[in-house]
Amino acid sequence: METTHFSNINTIVAKLQPQEISEERKAVLQPLVDFIQVKVSNNATIRLNFICTHNSRRSHLSQVWAQAIAHYFGIKDVFCYSGGTEATALFPKVAETLTNSGFSIEKLSNTDNPVYSIKYTTNEAPIIGFSKRFDDTFNPQSEFAAIMTCSSADQGCPFIAGAEKRIPITFDDPKAFDNTPQQTEKYQERSIQIATELFYVFSEIKK
Repeated sequence: METTHFSNINTIVAKLQPQEISEERKAVLQPLVDFIQVKVSNNATIRLNFICTHNSRRSHLSQVWAQAIAHYFGIKDVFCYSGGTEATALFPKVAETLTNSGFSIEKLSNTDNPVYSIKYTTNEAPIIGFSKRFDDTFNPQSEFAAIMTCSSADQGCPFIAGAEKRIPITFDDPKAFDNTPQQTEKYQERSIQIATELFYVFSEIKK
């Protein structure tokens, strides 16, 4: 396993408990395991596009954790993206939650849809975080898996052009706790769930 992540990220990853994932949830995750395994076995590039309605919360958390955990396991040629059925903005609480988990985040632009540099280790290229449609030219146009992280995007986008495989792995929206005393706790809880499940996925890959 790679251990060159920033130390706070390594600490959190070491505390994840994938053994607590239910068999039912593992079955939901298995198509993503299978997609990645085929690519690894064929020495092919792995492109994962995490899609949610607004590309503001769950899709970004998934994109960032997937990229970091793939690196943690030393799985090469993994490129993670995110998109929405519409573009809004990366929600600031998501950036705060990732920062609290040890990611180094820098805001590169101050617009209605800011662009963020998100680093998980010293020498790898940063993840570029901003809200965009799933079919934005920033994202791959073919040979990728479309991972639907919310049920409304899954139902509202029955066809994702260029996707080799469409995989619904939906998460509850932490937005439900915005402007409540539980907001910080619930965003962290969702972030850790996503990290745990993606840790499980990449831990299943045989190199």
